[in-house]
Formats: sequence, C-alpha cells, structure tokens
Amino acid sequence: MNVIFMGTPDYASEILKALVADDEINVVAVYTQPDKPVGRKKVMTPPITKTVALENGLKVYQPTRLRDEETVAELLTIACDFIVVAAYGQILPKAVLDHAPCINLHASILPDYRGASPIQQAILKGDRETGVTAMLMDEGLDTGDILKIEKIAIGDEEMVSSLFERLTVSAAALTIEVLKKFKTLTPLPQNNAKASHCTKISKQEGLVTFDDAETLYNRYRAFTPWPGVYLESGLKLKKMQLIENEKHHKAGEILSVDDESVVVGCKKGSLRLELVQPASKKEMSVIAYLNGKRLSIADTFA
Repeated sequence: MNVIFMGTPDYASEILKALVADDEINVVAVYTQPDKPVGRKKVMTPPITKTVALENGLKVYQPTRLRDEETVAELLTIACDFIVVAAYGQILPKAVLDHAPCINLHASILPDYRGASPIQQAILKGDRETGVTAMLMDEGLDTGDILKIEKIAIGDEEMVSSLFERLTVSAAALTIEVLKKFKTLTPLPQNNAKASHCTKISKQEGLVTFDDAETLYNRYRAFTPWPGVYLESGLKLKKMQLIENEKHHKAGEILSVDDESVVVGCKKGSLRLELVQPASKKEMSVIAYLNGKRLSIADTFA
C-alpha cells in the first residue's frame, strides 16, 4: 500500500521508521514542518522526521502552510491509499482529507485531551492510564471517528520522557495494525460531551508553589525536562520525590535534612528534594544550596 506520512517530532519519526521497515508499506511522500533556527546561534535545524525520511531516500515536503492552494494541488498529484498523521502541527484542509483516508495517531484515550499536550496532561491530572487512539480525521481538532485505542498504565513515579517513549512504541505498532486491518475496522464516533482539551505547554506553567505536594510532584513529572518546575525566586527544582500528601505544614518549611536531601513541607503533603539549580547557575545538590543559603530545619525553603 502507498502512504503519505505527515509528522514532525520524535513521536512522529518513530512511527515513520515503523512504516519504512514494513515490506507491505511504501511511503511515497513525507510532509513535515519547515527547518527552524535552534540555539543561541540560531542554526537552521531540520525536524527529526525530515532527517529520518532523507536517510531512507524518501521525498520530503516542508510547506509553511499546508492549506495554500499550490501546496494542496501538489499533494493531490501524489497517489496514495492512506495519509498517516502524527503530531504534524498543521491543520489538514478538506481537499487533503478527501484525497485518501487520513489516520491520526493521537497520544491519549480520546475524547480525553484533544489538542497539543495530551501526554503531559495525563500526568498532570494524576491519571492511572493513557493510550494511543487511531482515528479517522475530519475537519475538527482530534474529533474524528475512533478506529482503535491501545491503552497503557501510567506508573506512580513515571516521568513524561518514559511515558512518551512507551506511547511512541505503542503508536508505531498500532499504526501498522490499523493500516493492515483497515477494511475490518468499524469507526466509532467520539462522545463529544465527554471531551477535554489541552494546549501547548508554555514556560510560565513551570512556576510552582509549596501548596499541594502531589500537584507539585505531578508538574515536576510532566514538565521535566521542559519547561521544568521553578519557584518565584527562579530556583529550579531538578530532582524530587513525593513523600506524602495528607499532613499539613507551613508552605516551604524545611522538615528534615540528611546527607543528600531535604524534606520540604507543603500546605498539604511533603516532598524530598535532591537537586536544584539557582537562576543563572549550574545544577547542584540541595545540600550545597542549603549550606550556601545557611538554611536549616524550620527555615523556609526558597
């Protein structure tokens, strides 16, 4: 079967690799976002999906706007049986949706967490499970009929990077399965009344307080490595563990100190901190930070 693939980040590149590796699938074109300047020197850098495509000798298209008439007209000249979409980052116009069945691999159990940050949202909400949904795309945002859902459990201490990797593996396998069994699958409409939405993560969302230990811990799990979690002072909290989320303390009170960590109280619950990073400085042990600030038990951590 002939497939047009659309995707941009790591999640998409791994799905592309699975498509390329399958002898029954021929990837006839890859659409991805334009190269972007990266770092202080603003070096123009291609999306990882473009790199994977070129390594496999695939034709790459990088339109700034997929909806432009010339771009759509060019795409419609490419014969295909399916269009597979994974975190592409652009809206598909109706003409493209009508060109071939468009299958999207969304990293949530739809209709939960439609939008740009479903993996982070599952952790932020303290969910016990998440998954990947293969759906037929329509003109809405993640509103299409569901073809199949693959669910996975979320560990109590699982970080977003680990969950991302496991969901990516699941998505790659699900893509192949859905393409090969497409004719036997019955699309099921989503329950729009139960839908929730999420947007792109902003740096400002990393700002935290010592109000609720579990909430802070889930933000740490969801936002590491980016945007990270940090206090009003700019101090980044780089490594932590949830101790409990029942007892009540003074927000930020240092409850105990040992050779490698400090336990900090929240209005509800407490956390163990091990590594921090002051603004404009290198990462350091929390003990070194305490010594530098001359902080000890009963002081307020800041």
